[in-house]
Amino acid sequence: MAIQSARIRVLRDEPPREGADYVLYLMQQSQRAAFNPALELAVEEAGSLGLPVLVCFGLLDGANGFPEANARHYAFMLEGLSEVAAALERRGIAFLLRRGTPPEVALDLSQRAALLVLDRGYLTIQRRWYAEIEKGAGCRVVQVEGDVVVPVETASTKHEYAARTLRPKLNKRFDEFLEALKPRKVAKSAEGLGLKGGLDVSDPEKLLKILTLDTVVGPVKRFRGGHGEASRRLKEFLKAAFEGYGAGRNKPEAGAASHMSPYLHFGQISPVEIGLAIRAAKVGDADDRSAYLEELIVRRELAMNHVFHTDGYDRYETALPDWARKTLAEHADDPRPHLYSEEALAEGKTHDHYWNVAMREMRETGYMHNQLRMYWGKKILEWSPTPAEGFAVTLRLNNRYFLDGRDANSFTNVAWVYGLHDRPWQTRKIFGSVRYQSGNSLKKFDAKAYERAVARLCEAERR
Repeated sequence: MAIQSARIRVLRDEPPREGADYVLYLMQQSQRAAFNPALELAVEEAGSLGLPVLVCFGLLDGANGFPEANARHYAFMLEGLSEVAAALERRGIAFLLRRGTPPEVALDLSQRAALLVLDRGYLTIQRRWYAEIEKGAGCRVVQVEGDVVVPVETASTKHEYAARTLRPKLNKRFDEFLEALKPRKVAKSAEGLGLKGGLDVSDPEKLLKILTLDTVVGPVKRFRGGHGEASRRLKEFLKAAFEGYGAGRNKPEAGAASHMSPYLHFGQISPVEIGLAIRAAKVGDADDRSAYLEELIVRRELAMNHVFHTDGYDRYETALPDWARKTLAEHADDPRPHLYSEEALAEGKTHDHYWNVAMREMRETGYMHNQLRMYWGKKILEWSPTPAEGFAVTLRLNNRYFLDGRDANSFTNVAWVYGLHDRPWQTRKIFGSVRYQSGNSLKKFDAKAYERAVARLCEAERR
């Protein structure tokens, strides 16, 4: 049950500070108390030093708010953090939620820490945080990867062209990283540390109301945050929907989705924990397992590879391969029979009935099935004045309404609409040789049944 060495990076190689009050863990990406290698490493280090563990979290709002995050995202996150605080308290670990940027909170509290443990994320803002902490901390700093199966640099040291180039590299390594992680014993309770300045997260709804946030896009009832809810959903999926996943995953009306993406985005469940559960499932066959692990490991970690190796992964000019931008530029002046404003798209006021249904699911419940996400994005490209405008609008809508928006998968999937990780196809109007998707793709599933399911979900939101 050791934490694999490839998950651990020493950012400041100094001996633990003597006379310290605690070992500090800045929890930002891995927002969970279970199956969290960064937390367990902090517990191990504290045990060897005879110190308690303090877990802190920097809560951004107002002018310092996380880019594009709104009340929908914060409500889900705070529900998870409320569960984290209670679970840590039961283990004798202190939790301190403070307003401020993660570097501000961590650097302040690290002055009394023997060492500082960080988890890891690959978005530009996260990497900026970690660099600031590494530069400013006056103590030992260790970073632990807990939110991919195979650490990004271990899987590949370069930007991969497509899933087909990364898949064999991951397949060679993921067995060694798909291992259980047991909670370590806490050697010294954190009770009595006398910490001040923390926010009470025991009532997430109450805390949400005092934060300065964009409230136009509000919380949803369809998903509740936290590791406990993620585990419940995973168990229910394996029991009721996993058998036949390989064949049914591309049918939105089939109910074959596990809905793990919001929980993975906020680090509320470990991909390793999910992978182990899939492997151990007593239902389903090899095709079901292979299909799910392809999505969980290959596709998801291809996205991590993309954002890690791409400066400007959120911009049209830098996120796409040269061939895609070239062919789209060649067809930028092609007539577009339909053009819609961002507002019309957000409200689902287009001529395409089932596109509007999918937009309604996204807008009102924070989720859309992957099969429809691609159709949704391709149509925005088709209905936008220029490819660059379409890219920007697609990304803004994605990040605004999806609970799992603002994620490496989000940036990568939007870029996929415009040719990333793909190859040239037959040339046609507007798209050039970028893959096209027509309304015929809706014939691959029962669109009317999907529409009825969306109506039920949206009705539940209004109750």
